[in-house]
Amino acid sequence: MNALQMFELVIGMLLAIILLHFIAHKLGLPPAVALLTGGALFAFLPGLPVLSLDPELVLVIFLPPLLMDGAWFIALRHLQRHMLGIVGLAVGAVIFTTAVVALVAHWLIPALPWAACAALGAIVSPPDAISARAVLQRVKLPRRLAILLEGESLFNDASGLVLFRFAVAAGVTGAFSMVEAMESFALLAIGGAVVGAAVGAAWVLLAPRLDDKYLMIASSLLAPWASYLLAESGHLSGVIATVTTGLICGWYQHVVFTATVRMNGTAFWAVMIFLMEAFVFLLIGSSLRGVIDRVGGFDLVLQEMTGPVLAILGALIAARFLWVFGSDALIMLLRAMGLKRYHPIGPRGATVLAWAGMRGVVTLAVALSVPEDFPGRDFILVTAFAVIIGTVLIQGMSLGAVIRLMRLEEPEADRPRMTMSEAEAAMARAQLKVVEVHARDAAGTVIHPRLLDRYQRQASIATSYAGQEAQFADQLHAHFDLILKAVAAGRRELLRLHRTGDIDEDTLHELERDLDLEELSALAAKS
Repeated sequence: MNALQMFELVIGMLLAIILLHFIAHKLGLPPAVALLTGGALFAFLPGLPVLSLDPELVLVIFLPPLLMDGAWFIALRHLQRHMLGIVGLAVGAVIFTTAVVALVAHWLIPALPWAACAALGAIVSPPDAISARAVLQRVKLPRRLAILLEGESLFNDASGLVLFRFAVAAGVTGAFSMVEAMESFALLAIGGAVVGAAVGAAWVLLAPRLDDKYLMIASSLLAPWASYLLAESGHLSGVIATVTTGLICGWYQHVVFTATVRMNGTAFWAVMIFLMEAFVFLLIGSSLRGVIDRVGGFDLVLQEMTGPVLAILGALIAARFLWVFGSDALIMLLRAMGLKRYHPIGPRGATVLAWAGMRGVVTLAVALSVPEDFPGRDFILVTAFAVIIGTVLIQGMSLGAVIRLMRLEEPEADRPRMTMSEAEAAMARAQLKVVEVHARDAAGTVIHPRLLDRYQRQASIATSYAGQEAQFADQLHAHFDLILKAVAAGRRELLRLHRTGDIDEDTLHELERDLDLEELSALAAKS
C-alpha cells in the first residue's frame, strides 16, 4: 500500500466513522458497538487491503492522549478518597483475573504451557480505558462508581503489561520469579510517576510563558506523548507517567489557561478524542480479517477454538464478579468487626461495577505483540479478539439497562455539600459584593447604576432559586427557550447582513462568537 492509498484509506475510515456514529445514534446503540461491528464488516469487503497493525505504534499513537484526557477531567479529590478501591481493581483484580484465566486455559488445553496461559490472562485481564470511556459517557452513575471505573481504567494497563512481559519472558527462558516481578512493578510504577510529575511540572511552568493560545493548546497535546515516550525510553511505565502528567495538568489548567484558551482547547481536545476513540474501535474491527487469516481461517477457528474461547470469556466475566463481590463482602466483614472507615458499595453497585469490564485496543495491541514463535500464539490472538468483541457487544450494549435495573442512588457521603443552584447563588452574591464596592465613587454616589441593578437582580434571583429548582423548572425552561429563539433570530440577521455586504468578515466572526457564547450559556443553564 503506497502513501496515497493509505491517505485514501484514512479518509474512507473517517467517512465510515461519521456514517456509523449516525446509524448508532438513530438506532440508540453505543457508538463503540457500531464502530466495532462496522469495522469487522468492512474488513471483508472485496478490494480493501488487509489491515496489519503495528502494536507498538498503535499504543504510542492512541494510548497517551486518551489517558491524558481521562486524567485531565477526573475529580482528583475523589480519586484520592477512593484510591484503595481503585488499586484493588487496577492491581488486585488484574492479578486475580490473570490467575483465573490461566487456570481455565490450562485446564481446557493441557498442552498449552503455563507461561502461555499466564500471558493470555495478562492480555485479557485489564479492562480498557478507551472502551470504558466510550460506554460511560452514555450512562449516569453515582460518583463513587464512576471514579472507581475511571481510576481503574487509567492504572490497570500498567499491571497487565508488567504481568504480560514476565509471562513472555518465562515462556522464552523458562524462569519466573514472583519477587523479581513485584520489584519490577514497583520500579516501573514509581519511576513512571516521577517522569510524569516532571513533565507535568514543566508544562505548568512553561505553558503560561508561551503567551499564545495555539501554542498553549499545542503544548497540552505534546505533554502526554512526551511523558509516555520519556518513560518508555527509560524502561519505566509510560501508562503511569502519562496519567501522572494528566492529573497535574488537569489540576493546574484552571490557573494556566485563560478562558479563551480553555474554550478553544476544550473544543480541540473534544474533537480529537472523539476521532481517536472512533478510529480505535474501527481499527479493532478492521483487524479481524488479519487475525483470522493469520490463524488459518474461519473454519479452523470455529472447529477448534470456539469452545475454549467462550469458556475463557465466561471465566473472565466470572472472575471480575468474584473479585468485586468478594472485596465488598470483606469490607462488610471489617465493618462488622468495628472497622468503620470503609463503606461497601452494596450488591447493586457491585453488579454494575462487575459488569463494566469492557476490553479494547490495549488487549489487541498486546496480543499482536506476542512473539511469532511463542507457544499458543494463534489461540491467544483469537481469544483476545473474541474477548474484545464479546465484552463490548454484550456488556457495552447492556450496561445502560443494567444500571437502570439496579436503580442506583448517590450515597449521602458522596454528595457535594452545595447544589449547582446554591453554588450559582454564592457566586452571584460574591459578584454583587464586588460591584457594590466599585459602583460608587468616593462620595458614595452611584456611578454604575445599571450594572449595580443587574447584579442585585441576579443575586436575588439566584438566592430565590436555590433549593426551589422543581418549582421554577417550567418557567426557567421557557425563559431560556426564548433566549435561544432570540439567538437564532440574531444569527439569521447577522448572516443576512454579511451576505448583502453590509458587514465584513471580522464583524461577522466577532458578533457570531458573542452569539455562540450566549447560546452555550443558555443551553448549559437549561440543562
